[in-house]
Amino acid sequence: MARDRVRRQANGLDVATVAERVAEAAVRERETAEQLRGNGSFYAFEMDRERLAVIWLAQHAEWQRVRDLMTAAGWSVYEPEQDAQGSVWAREREERLAGALAAQAASGARGRKEAEGADELRAEVRLSAASGRLVQTVAGRTGLRPSEVLAQLAERIVVGEDGTVSVPPFTPSW
Repeated sequence: MARDRVRRQANGLDVATVAERVAEAAVRERETAEQLRGNGSFYAFEMDRERLAVIWLAQHAEWQRVRDLMTAAGWSVYEPEQDAQGSVWAREREERLAGALAAQAASGARGRKEAEGADELRAEVRLSAASGRLVQTVAGRTGLRPSEVLAQLAERIVVGEDGTVSVPPFTPSW
């Protein structure tokens, strides 16, 4: 995604402007790495610090690649269509996306068929890095799969009269 974003943003930019973007990305990469280590405050909004650090690392690397390509090829401005490697990566990403969408559609169709015959819920859950590590740690200690740990958590949900949701302490088991 970082490559695609940089390719879109770099379209039509000259070498000097791309060099400025490299410098800006380097600063952002350094700042997010420092914040990931716990030094300094974070942005006013909440975001997974690890994810943001990885994004800026990738964007910095891609801005550098674009700058180096432009310099080596002698381009006055960046045109994504001329970037052979970037075009290959973009096509590969589009193919992966199309495959994932097709698999998701097939899975959704299977899920609807299964749901018609069963009284259960299947869900895909995306957790923050910290929450994901906790679930994986519990799964590793208990010999369960992460999905089984989450299922046991869900089975124990208690909804209070005021709408609060909690899970009483328990020990996951087989």
